[in-house]
Amino acid sequence: MPDQSFLSQLKRVVVGAPIPSYHAHHERFSRVTGLAVLSSDPLSSVAYATEEILRVLAIGGVAALGLVTPIGAVIATMLAIVVFSYRQTIHAYPNGGGAYIVAKENLGRAPSLVAASALLIDYVLTVSVSIAAGVAAITSALPSLPLSPVWLSLGFVFVLMLGNLRGVRESGRLFAAPTYFFIVSILAMLAVGAWRHLTGTLQPVAHAPDALAAGQLELITAFALLRAFSNGCTAMTGVEAVSNGVPAFRPPESRNAAATLVAMAVMSITMFIGITLLAHAYGILPNEGETVVSQIARATFGGRGVPYYAVQAATMAILVLAANTAYADFPRLASIVARDRFLPRQFMNQGDRLAFSNGIVILSALAAVLLVVFGGDTHALIPLYMIGVFVSFTLSQAGMVVHWRALRTPGWRASAAVNGFGAVVTGIVLVIVAVTKAFEGAWIIIVMIPCLVALFTITRRHYDQVAAELTLQDWAPERAGRHVVLVPIGGIQRAVVKALQYAAGLSRDVRAVYVELDPAGTDAVRRLWPAWGQRVELVVLASPYRSLIEPLLDYIEQLRRDDPATYVTVILPEFVPHRLWHHLLHNQHALLIKGALLFKPNVVVTSVPFHLGRQATAPAAEAVPSQVSVG
Repeated sequence: MPDQSFLSQLKRVVVGAPIPSYHAHHERFSRVTGLAVLSSDPLSSVAYATEEILRVLAIGGVAALGLVTPIGAVIATMLAIVVFSYRQTIHAYPNGGGAYIVAKENLGRAPSLVAASALLIDYVLTVSVSIAAGVAAITSALPSLPLSPVWLSLGFVFVLMLGNLRGVRESGRLFAAPTYFFIVSILAMLAVGAWRHLTGTLQPVAHAPDALAAGQLELITAFALLRAFSNGCTAMTGVEAVSNGVPAFRPPESRNAAATLVAMAVMSITMFIGITLLAHAYGILPNEGETVVSQIARATFGGRGVPYYAVQAATMAILVLAANTAYADFPRLASIVARDRFLPRQFMNQGDRLAFSNGIVILSALAAVLLVVFGGDTHALIPLYMIGVFVSFTLSQAGMVVHWRALRTPGWRASAAVNGFGAVVTGIVLVIVAVTKAFEGAWIIIVMIPCLVALFTITRRHYDQVAAELTLQDWAPERAGRHVVLVPIGGIQRAVVKALQYAAGLSRDVRAVYVELDPAGTDAVRRLWPAWGQRVELVVLASPYRSLIEPLLDYIEQLRRDDPATYVTVILPEFVPHRLWHHLLHNQHALLIKGALLFKPNVVVTSVPFHLGRQATAPAAEAVPSQVSVG
C-alpha cells in the first residue's frame, strides 16, 4: 500500500493483514488443533522426564536403575488423578478455569495472586526448558553441529514469537503437524521395542565396564528417591493449559476442552510409561552427549538410520513447539490479571491479528534471558521449573473443593472428594519438590513468587489511587479560570506566523513570549512585530544567565500564582524536517519545553507543525532574521 509507511508495510509482511474483531470466533481451536497447541507441553515432557529420573538413580549403580519403573508408575497414576480433577474444573468453569480464576473466586485475593505469579513464572520456564530440551535432541543426533546451543535456542524463540504474533489460527496450523508427527514416531518406536521384547530380540545396550558399578543400591537414600521422583514429575507439567484455555475452543467449549484433556492424558501416560519401560529393558544410562530417547531410538531401530532421525526430528520439533503452550496461556493469563488491575493495562491489548501481542513479546524476551543466563542447559533449568506448576495445581484443586462446598449441587461431595484428593497429592509433591530442589536453584522461584505478588499489589494500589482521583462521585467542578495562550518564539518567520494565527482562535488573551539573549535580535523582532505579529501582545523576558527555558517557566508560574485557576496553553511552532536525519541539524527546544511543562497542573502544551520541504521558499537574501528556532 503506497500510503503506508515503511514500518507499517514491514509489519504487514511479518505479522500479516489485520483481522477484524468480529472474526474472533473463527480463530478458535478445534479438538485437533487444540490438542496440538495446548497439549504439546505435557506430551513433549515425556521426552525428558524418564531421563531426569535416571540421572538420580544412576548414583546407585545398575541395581538402582530398576527403580525407574515403579517411580514412573507412581507418576503416571498421579498424572491421571490431576487430569481427572482438572476435567471437573473445565465443566465448572466454562469461561476458563485457570488456577488464578479458581483461587480468586474461592480462596481470596492473596492465594489468587500467588497462583498467578506461579503460573506466569512457570510459562516463562516452559518456553526455556522446552526449547533447551529440543536443542539437546538436535545435538544428540548431530553432535558435530557447529552452531551454539544458545544461538539455536534464541532462533527458536524468535520463530515461536513470530508464529504467535500472526494469530491463533495460523499458529495452530503451524504446530499441529509436528505434534502429531511426534506422537506417531514415539508410538512407532514403542511398538517396535515391544515387538523386540516379545520376540526375544531386544538386546540391552552395551556400556563401558566402568560406566556404572554394580551393587551400590545402598547409595540410594530416601532423599535420593524423592529427588528422582520430583525430577520425574516434570511429566505432569502443562496439564493445566487446557483448563486455562477453555474459551479458546470452538463451541461447545467445555465438551471440546474436556475431550482434548482426556486424549492428552491417555497419550502422555502411554508414551511416558513406554519410554520408561524401554529405558529399563535396554539398561539405558543418562549421559551428557546423548539423550535417553536418542539412545532408545538408536537401540530400537538398530542404528542411526531414517527411523532414528525421524524420532529425533519429531522430538526436537515437539519440544521446541511445546513452548507454544506457554504462548497460548501466558498472554491470556496476563490479560486477565491486567483486567483486574494487577498488571499494566497494556497486557489487555490485542494486536492486529487478535493476539495479545505485548504478552507474547514479553514472554519471548524473558525466556531468551533465561536461556542465555543458563547457557541453554535443560538440566540447569529444570530445578526451577516445577515449583510454579505444583503451586498452581494445589491452589486450583483446593479452590475447587471450596467451590463444590459452596455450590452443593447433586453429587457435590464426590466432586469435592476428587478435587480434595488431587489437592492433597499435588500439595505433597510440592513439598517434596521444594525440599529436594531448593539448593539446585528452586529457591529462586520461591523468592520470586512473593516478589511478583508484591509487584501485583503495588500495581493495583496505583490503579485504585488513579480511579479514586478520577471518580465523579462527591466531586464538584472547580471554578473555571481565565485562559492564557502563550506562543514562545525565537524570531519572526513563517512557522511563528502560522502558530500565532492558530493561537488567535483559541483565546482573547494571546501573548508571544520572546526570551532575550541578544539585544540586536530583540530590536529586529520589535521592528518586524507590527507587520507580522497578528495583533498579539509581545512579551520580552530577560535572561541574564542565557537560558531559553527558565524565564518561560518563571513567567508561567507567575501567571498561575496570580490566579491558580488559570489555564495556560503553550503553542509551540515546531519544524518537521522532510528527512529524518535533518532533525540532527535543528535544536530541540520544543521537546525540552514539553518535558519541562509535562508535570505542571493546568498547563496544556500543543505543537503547530511546520513541514519543511513542502513550502515555497524565498531567496536567501530575503530570509527573515531569527536568532533561534523553537523547533
